[in-house]
Amino acid sequence: MAETEAALREAIVETCRSMAAQGLNQGTAGNVSVRFGEGLLITPSGLPYEEMTPDDIVPMTMDGRADHALAPSSEWRFHRDILRARPDVSAIVHAHPTYCTAFAMCRKDIPAAHYMIAAAGGPTVRCGGYALFGTEELSQRALEALQDRTCCLLANHGMIATGPTLPKALWLAVELETLCRQYAVALQVGRPHILSEAEVAEAMERFKSYGPRPKAG
Repeated sequence: MAETEAALREAIVETCRSMAAQGLNQGTAGNVSVRFGEGLLITPSGLPYEEMTPDDIVPMTMDGRADHALAPSSEWRFHRDILRARPDVSAIVHAHPTYCTAFAMCRKDIPAAHYMIAAAGGPTVRCGGYALFGTEELSQRALEALQDRTCCLLANHGMIATGPTLPKALWLAVELETLCRQYAVALQVGRPHILSEAEVAEAMERFKSYGPRPKAG
């Protein structure tokens, strides 16, 4: 196993455990993938994060083949399809955090009630239509919701966050859940004011240099 592959496998496991520690996921729900070579590395199906090791991460080809003792995540299809359709994406985090999932259960988009919507790449976080987990139809719904966006909700399901790296995808997942929580509270307080397209565009310009960065040196 090449050192770069070993590092990616370790990073996937660390990301999964960080998701659990930050309350983004419970049990064996959720999954993580990264682009690797001509294919991808993805979490296995049904294995608790606390038991997962780097050797458990499943390599897959872009035609959906996996050569591993463990089965890949049941959601491998939308991971593969997003990576295949979006060259700007190299990492994907899927989870069922409470507030994101609550809005997904109500099939509601998230509007620009806070400038952090810029992290989504547009003036809304879309909620994609419902389809059974693991299906080609769900993959298509995810791709539609992610058009010109970095993240989305999936109706009656959860959320997807993408990024050029795993740290950025995880950061975005946390920010999306925070945004949904804040919007839920704001709806209880009153009627949230929605930012204009110009205000969102201004924030998006600033976001070109925003987000987690590696330490210098």
